Formats: sequence, C-alpha cells, structure tokens
Amino acid sequence: MPARWKNDKPMSRLAFDARFSDEEACSHYLAEHRWPEGFVCPSCGTCKGWPLKRNRATWECAGCARQTSVTAGTVMHSSHLPLRIWFLAAHIITSHSNGMSALQLQAQLGLGSYKTAWLLLQKLRRSMVNPDRNPLKDLVEIDETEIPFRSRHDPEDRPKGGRSPVGKMFVVCAVELSRDGHPRRIRMKHIPDGASKTLHGFIGQAVEPGAHVITDGWLGYENPPANTHEAKVVSGKKAHDILHWVHRVFSNLKTWAKGVFHGLRKCHLQRYLDEFVFRWNRRRHMRSAFDTLLGIGVGIGPATYRDFVEQRA
Repeated sequence: MPARWKNDKPMSRLAFDARFSDEEACSHYLAEHRWPEGFVCPSCGTCKGWPLKRNRATWECAGCARQTSVTAGTVMHSSHLPLRIWFLAAHIITSHSNGMSALQLQAQLGLGSYKTAWLLLQKLRRSMVNPDRNPLKDLVEIDETEIPFRSRHDPEDRPKGGRSPVGKMFVVCAVELSRDGHPRRIRMKHIPDGASKTLHGFIGQAVEPGAHVITDGWLGYENPPANTHEAKVVSGKKAHDILHWVHRVFSNLKTWAKGVFHGLRKCHLQRYLDEFVFRWNRRRHMRSAFDTLLGIGVGIGPATYRDFVEQRA
C-alpha cells in the first residue's frame, strides 16, 4: 500500500482508550453521527428524546415513547458484541495501513470465536463503500488484470509445475489523475469478462460523464457512451509503460493480497477490492479513516452472517 502521510497519523492506542473509555462514550459518538442535527424518532419524526439512564445506547422518543437503539438499522444492528469491541476493531483496521486477516483480528481483540472475528471484519469491509461516493472525474486511466485464486476445494499440496486447479479472476481498475499526472482516487471491480458491455458498465458506474478515459487498444473499451476516449495502442510497448498508474495500483494490490491474506478467494473478492480501494483513497488521510468507516457503517443498514455466506454459492 502507499506510504502514509507523516502529518496525518491515525489515533494512537492511548488516544483511542482515552476517547472511547466505555460503552457510554461509544454510544454518545454513534448518537452524534446518526443524528447530527439532534435526535429524530424513526417512528413518528419527533425531534425530541433522551437516552435511558439504565442503557445510554437506547433513546426514548418524547412524542410516542418508542425506544430506539443507536445501533438499530446500522452495520452494528443486533450485534451481541460490546460497542467498544466494534470501535476497537475499526481503530485497529484503519490504523494498520496494510490491514489484517480475521485470524489476526481475533487475536488482537481477544475474541474466542474465529467466526465472530470473520463476521465483524466482513461487516466493516462492507462499511468501506460509501453508496453516495462521487465518481472519478477529469483524466482517468482504466485497464484490467488477472488475479489467480484458489477455491475452498483446491488441495493445499497441489503441484507447483504444469497444470493446476488455480483459476483466474478478472479485475478492472480506474485511476483518477490530477492535471499534473498524479493519482488521486481509484475504483476497482471484479468482472466476469472483458466484453464491451461489462467494461462500459463499469465506466458508467465509476467515471463521471465527460471525463477523459485513457485505455489500451482493447476493443472492449471503444466508444464509452458518456466519455471521451483515448486508446493508446501498446504494440511494441508493455501496457505498464503506457498506463503507468493503473499498473502500479495492480502491482500494489497483488503484493498486498499475498502479504496480508496469502492469496484471495473468489467468493469474497469484491470485499477485498473494496478494502484496498478504501485504504488507497485514504492513504493521505489516515486520521479521518476511522470516522469515515463508522460514519458509513451508521448509514448503510444491517447484514447477517447468511448474507455473506450465501455469496460463496
């Protein structure tokens, strides 16, 4: 992953412990982010309420007396984990520039169950995608790559030479460039193929209409509906010489995946890509990554273990 800015370091563990010393501090933080203009009852719309004395994470409406948890309808919905565990997990994940596996997170949090750590990590990864994020603009490099994967049924002692059960996953990436040619933001998506319909669909989702798109000579990129397009033919030159930044990002992705997770599983590839994109786009804003992660989590709604497991099918 890209190096962090020295003047934008994340909170230290001491600072975290001081800021979120107990459940009440965490509840207060969530209430402020869920209702930045003040409490609003989700049932009747009354703008007056108060936290219960016996449980500061639950608010009671002054109008209809309905009680609402600060975690209801959020990524933390119906979780049996203390809020401080959620907050500590978010702090650990955003403080480590390279991230960590569920097994490492389990050890860091002292959780007895790997399943609990895995689900917690999946939910926080889901919170790394802001549904209202702005598309890439101005000048955008786009290319695709192949990443090897192993399924759950692949033998661990497969032969290294010759044919193997290792498959390939296709990933498309877009890199937004500044006017002086430096990278700003990125988007990534797991795609089934390099067909024109697939690539144009990605461009339509990730890139602002009117942006100037630069690709290699692959025909699948020709004539995107809402963008000007510049195809750079790479015959005689390697693609990474022509599309420098998008291939630098691919190189970082593969190094990151191998170093942290020892390879990627196909069933959850998009979640890994989402985490990588989150980290890259906040490489210069590490201090705010914690607030961003929990802020998105407050607004995206709940997900269950079954939701994540069914993605393996």
